[in-house]
Amino acid sequence: MSKNPYQDDHGNKDASITNPQGRAEFQPAPGTGAAAHTGDAFLIGDSMTGGYGKTGPDILHDCTIAVNKGEIAVIVGPNGAGKSTAMKATFGMLNLRKGSVRLDGEDITGLSPQDRVIKGMGFVPQTHNIFTSMTVEENLEMGAFIRRDDYKGTMAQVYDLFPILKEKRRQPAGELSGGQRQQVAVGRALMTRPKVLLLDEPTAGVSPIVMDELFDRIIEVARTGISILMVEQNARQALEIADKGYVLVQGANAHTGTGKDLLADPEVRRSFLGG
Repeated sequence: MSKNPYQDDHGNKDASITNPQGRAEFQPAPGTGAAAHTGDAFLIGDSMTGGYGKTGPDILHDCTIAVNKGEIAVIVGPNGAGKSTAMKATFGMLNLRKGSVRLDGEDITGLSPQDRVIKGMGFVPQTHNIFTSMTVEENLEMGAFIRRDDYKGTMAQVYDLFPILKEKRRQPAGELSGGQRQQVAVGRALMTRPKVLLLDEPTAGVSPIVMDELFDRIIEVARTGISILMVEQNARQALEIADKGYVLVQGANAHTGTGKDLLADPEVRRSFLGG
């Protein structure tokens, strides 16, 4: 049996973003503590300001989000803070009036979401993220739409990562539980062989047990070298698995640090984690 790459323990385990030499920095908004180092970030939304439509109000205000190769970066904050908007901005789903987005050193600010997928970005929205009338396997096949090679090996890897999907591969995806549907959505995104995976609230509406299982699978994906940028309402649990954490307030960086540091920060705990 071929080795499952999603179980290889070779992802980026360095959770530190403090004091490396020669890296560019961005200074978060006042009161956020240490600067974050983004010079070697695989994906960076740099100083993003903008909103939806050409005349809509700005939702993001000089917001910077970055994730390194094989890292998990988590965006948390109160409702209406612009978390999902910041992620969508990196995927090209809103107009930036200021700032840029770079992927693996290349400026992709002007690219459409479709072209960003071709460049190596995968995006899993919070809702409407599967084809309910299609089978599980047909959903995965749809994820391979940009592929011109044999994708069966990738599908086998997805089934190794999510065994329940292999068991239910002939079943309409709309008949699955909420957690299983999320597995289909993530699996379909992995079928494009992304370099970076964007997840918008992947555990929304699922039980704590299912949430823990999904987080375990997300960790396994990151260990293969895929960068993960994730928006989560379950802030405490998400920060526990995060290499980097970004707390947004009103579309701006409020706190930035490692997941461990943010969990230990008294102000973050008091204001965003319930004490």
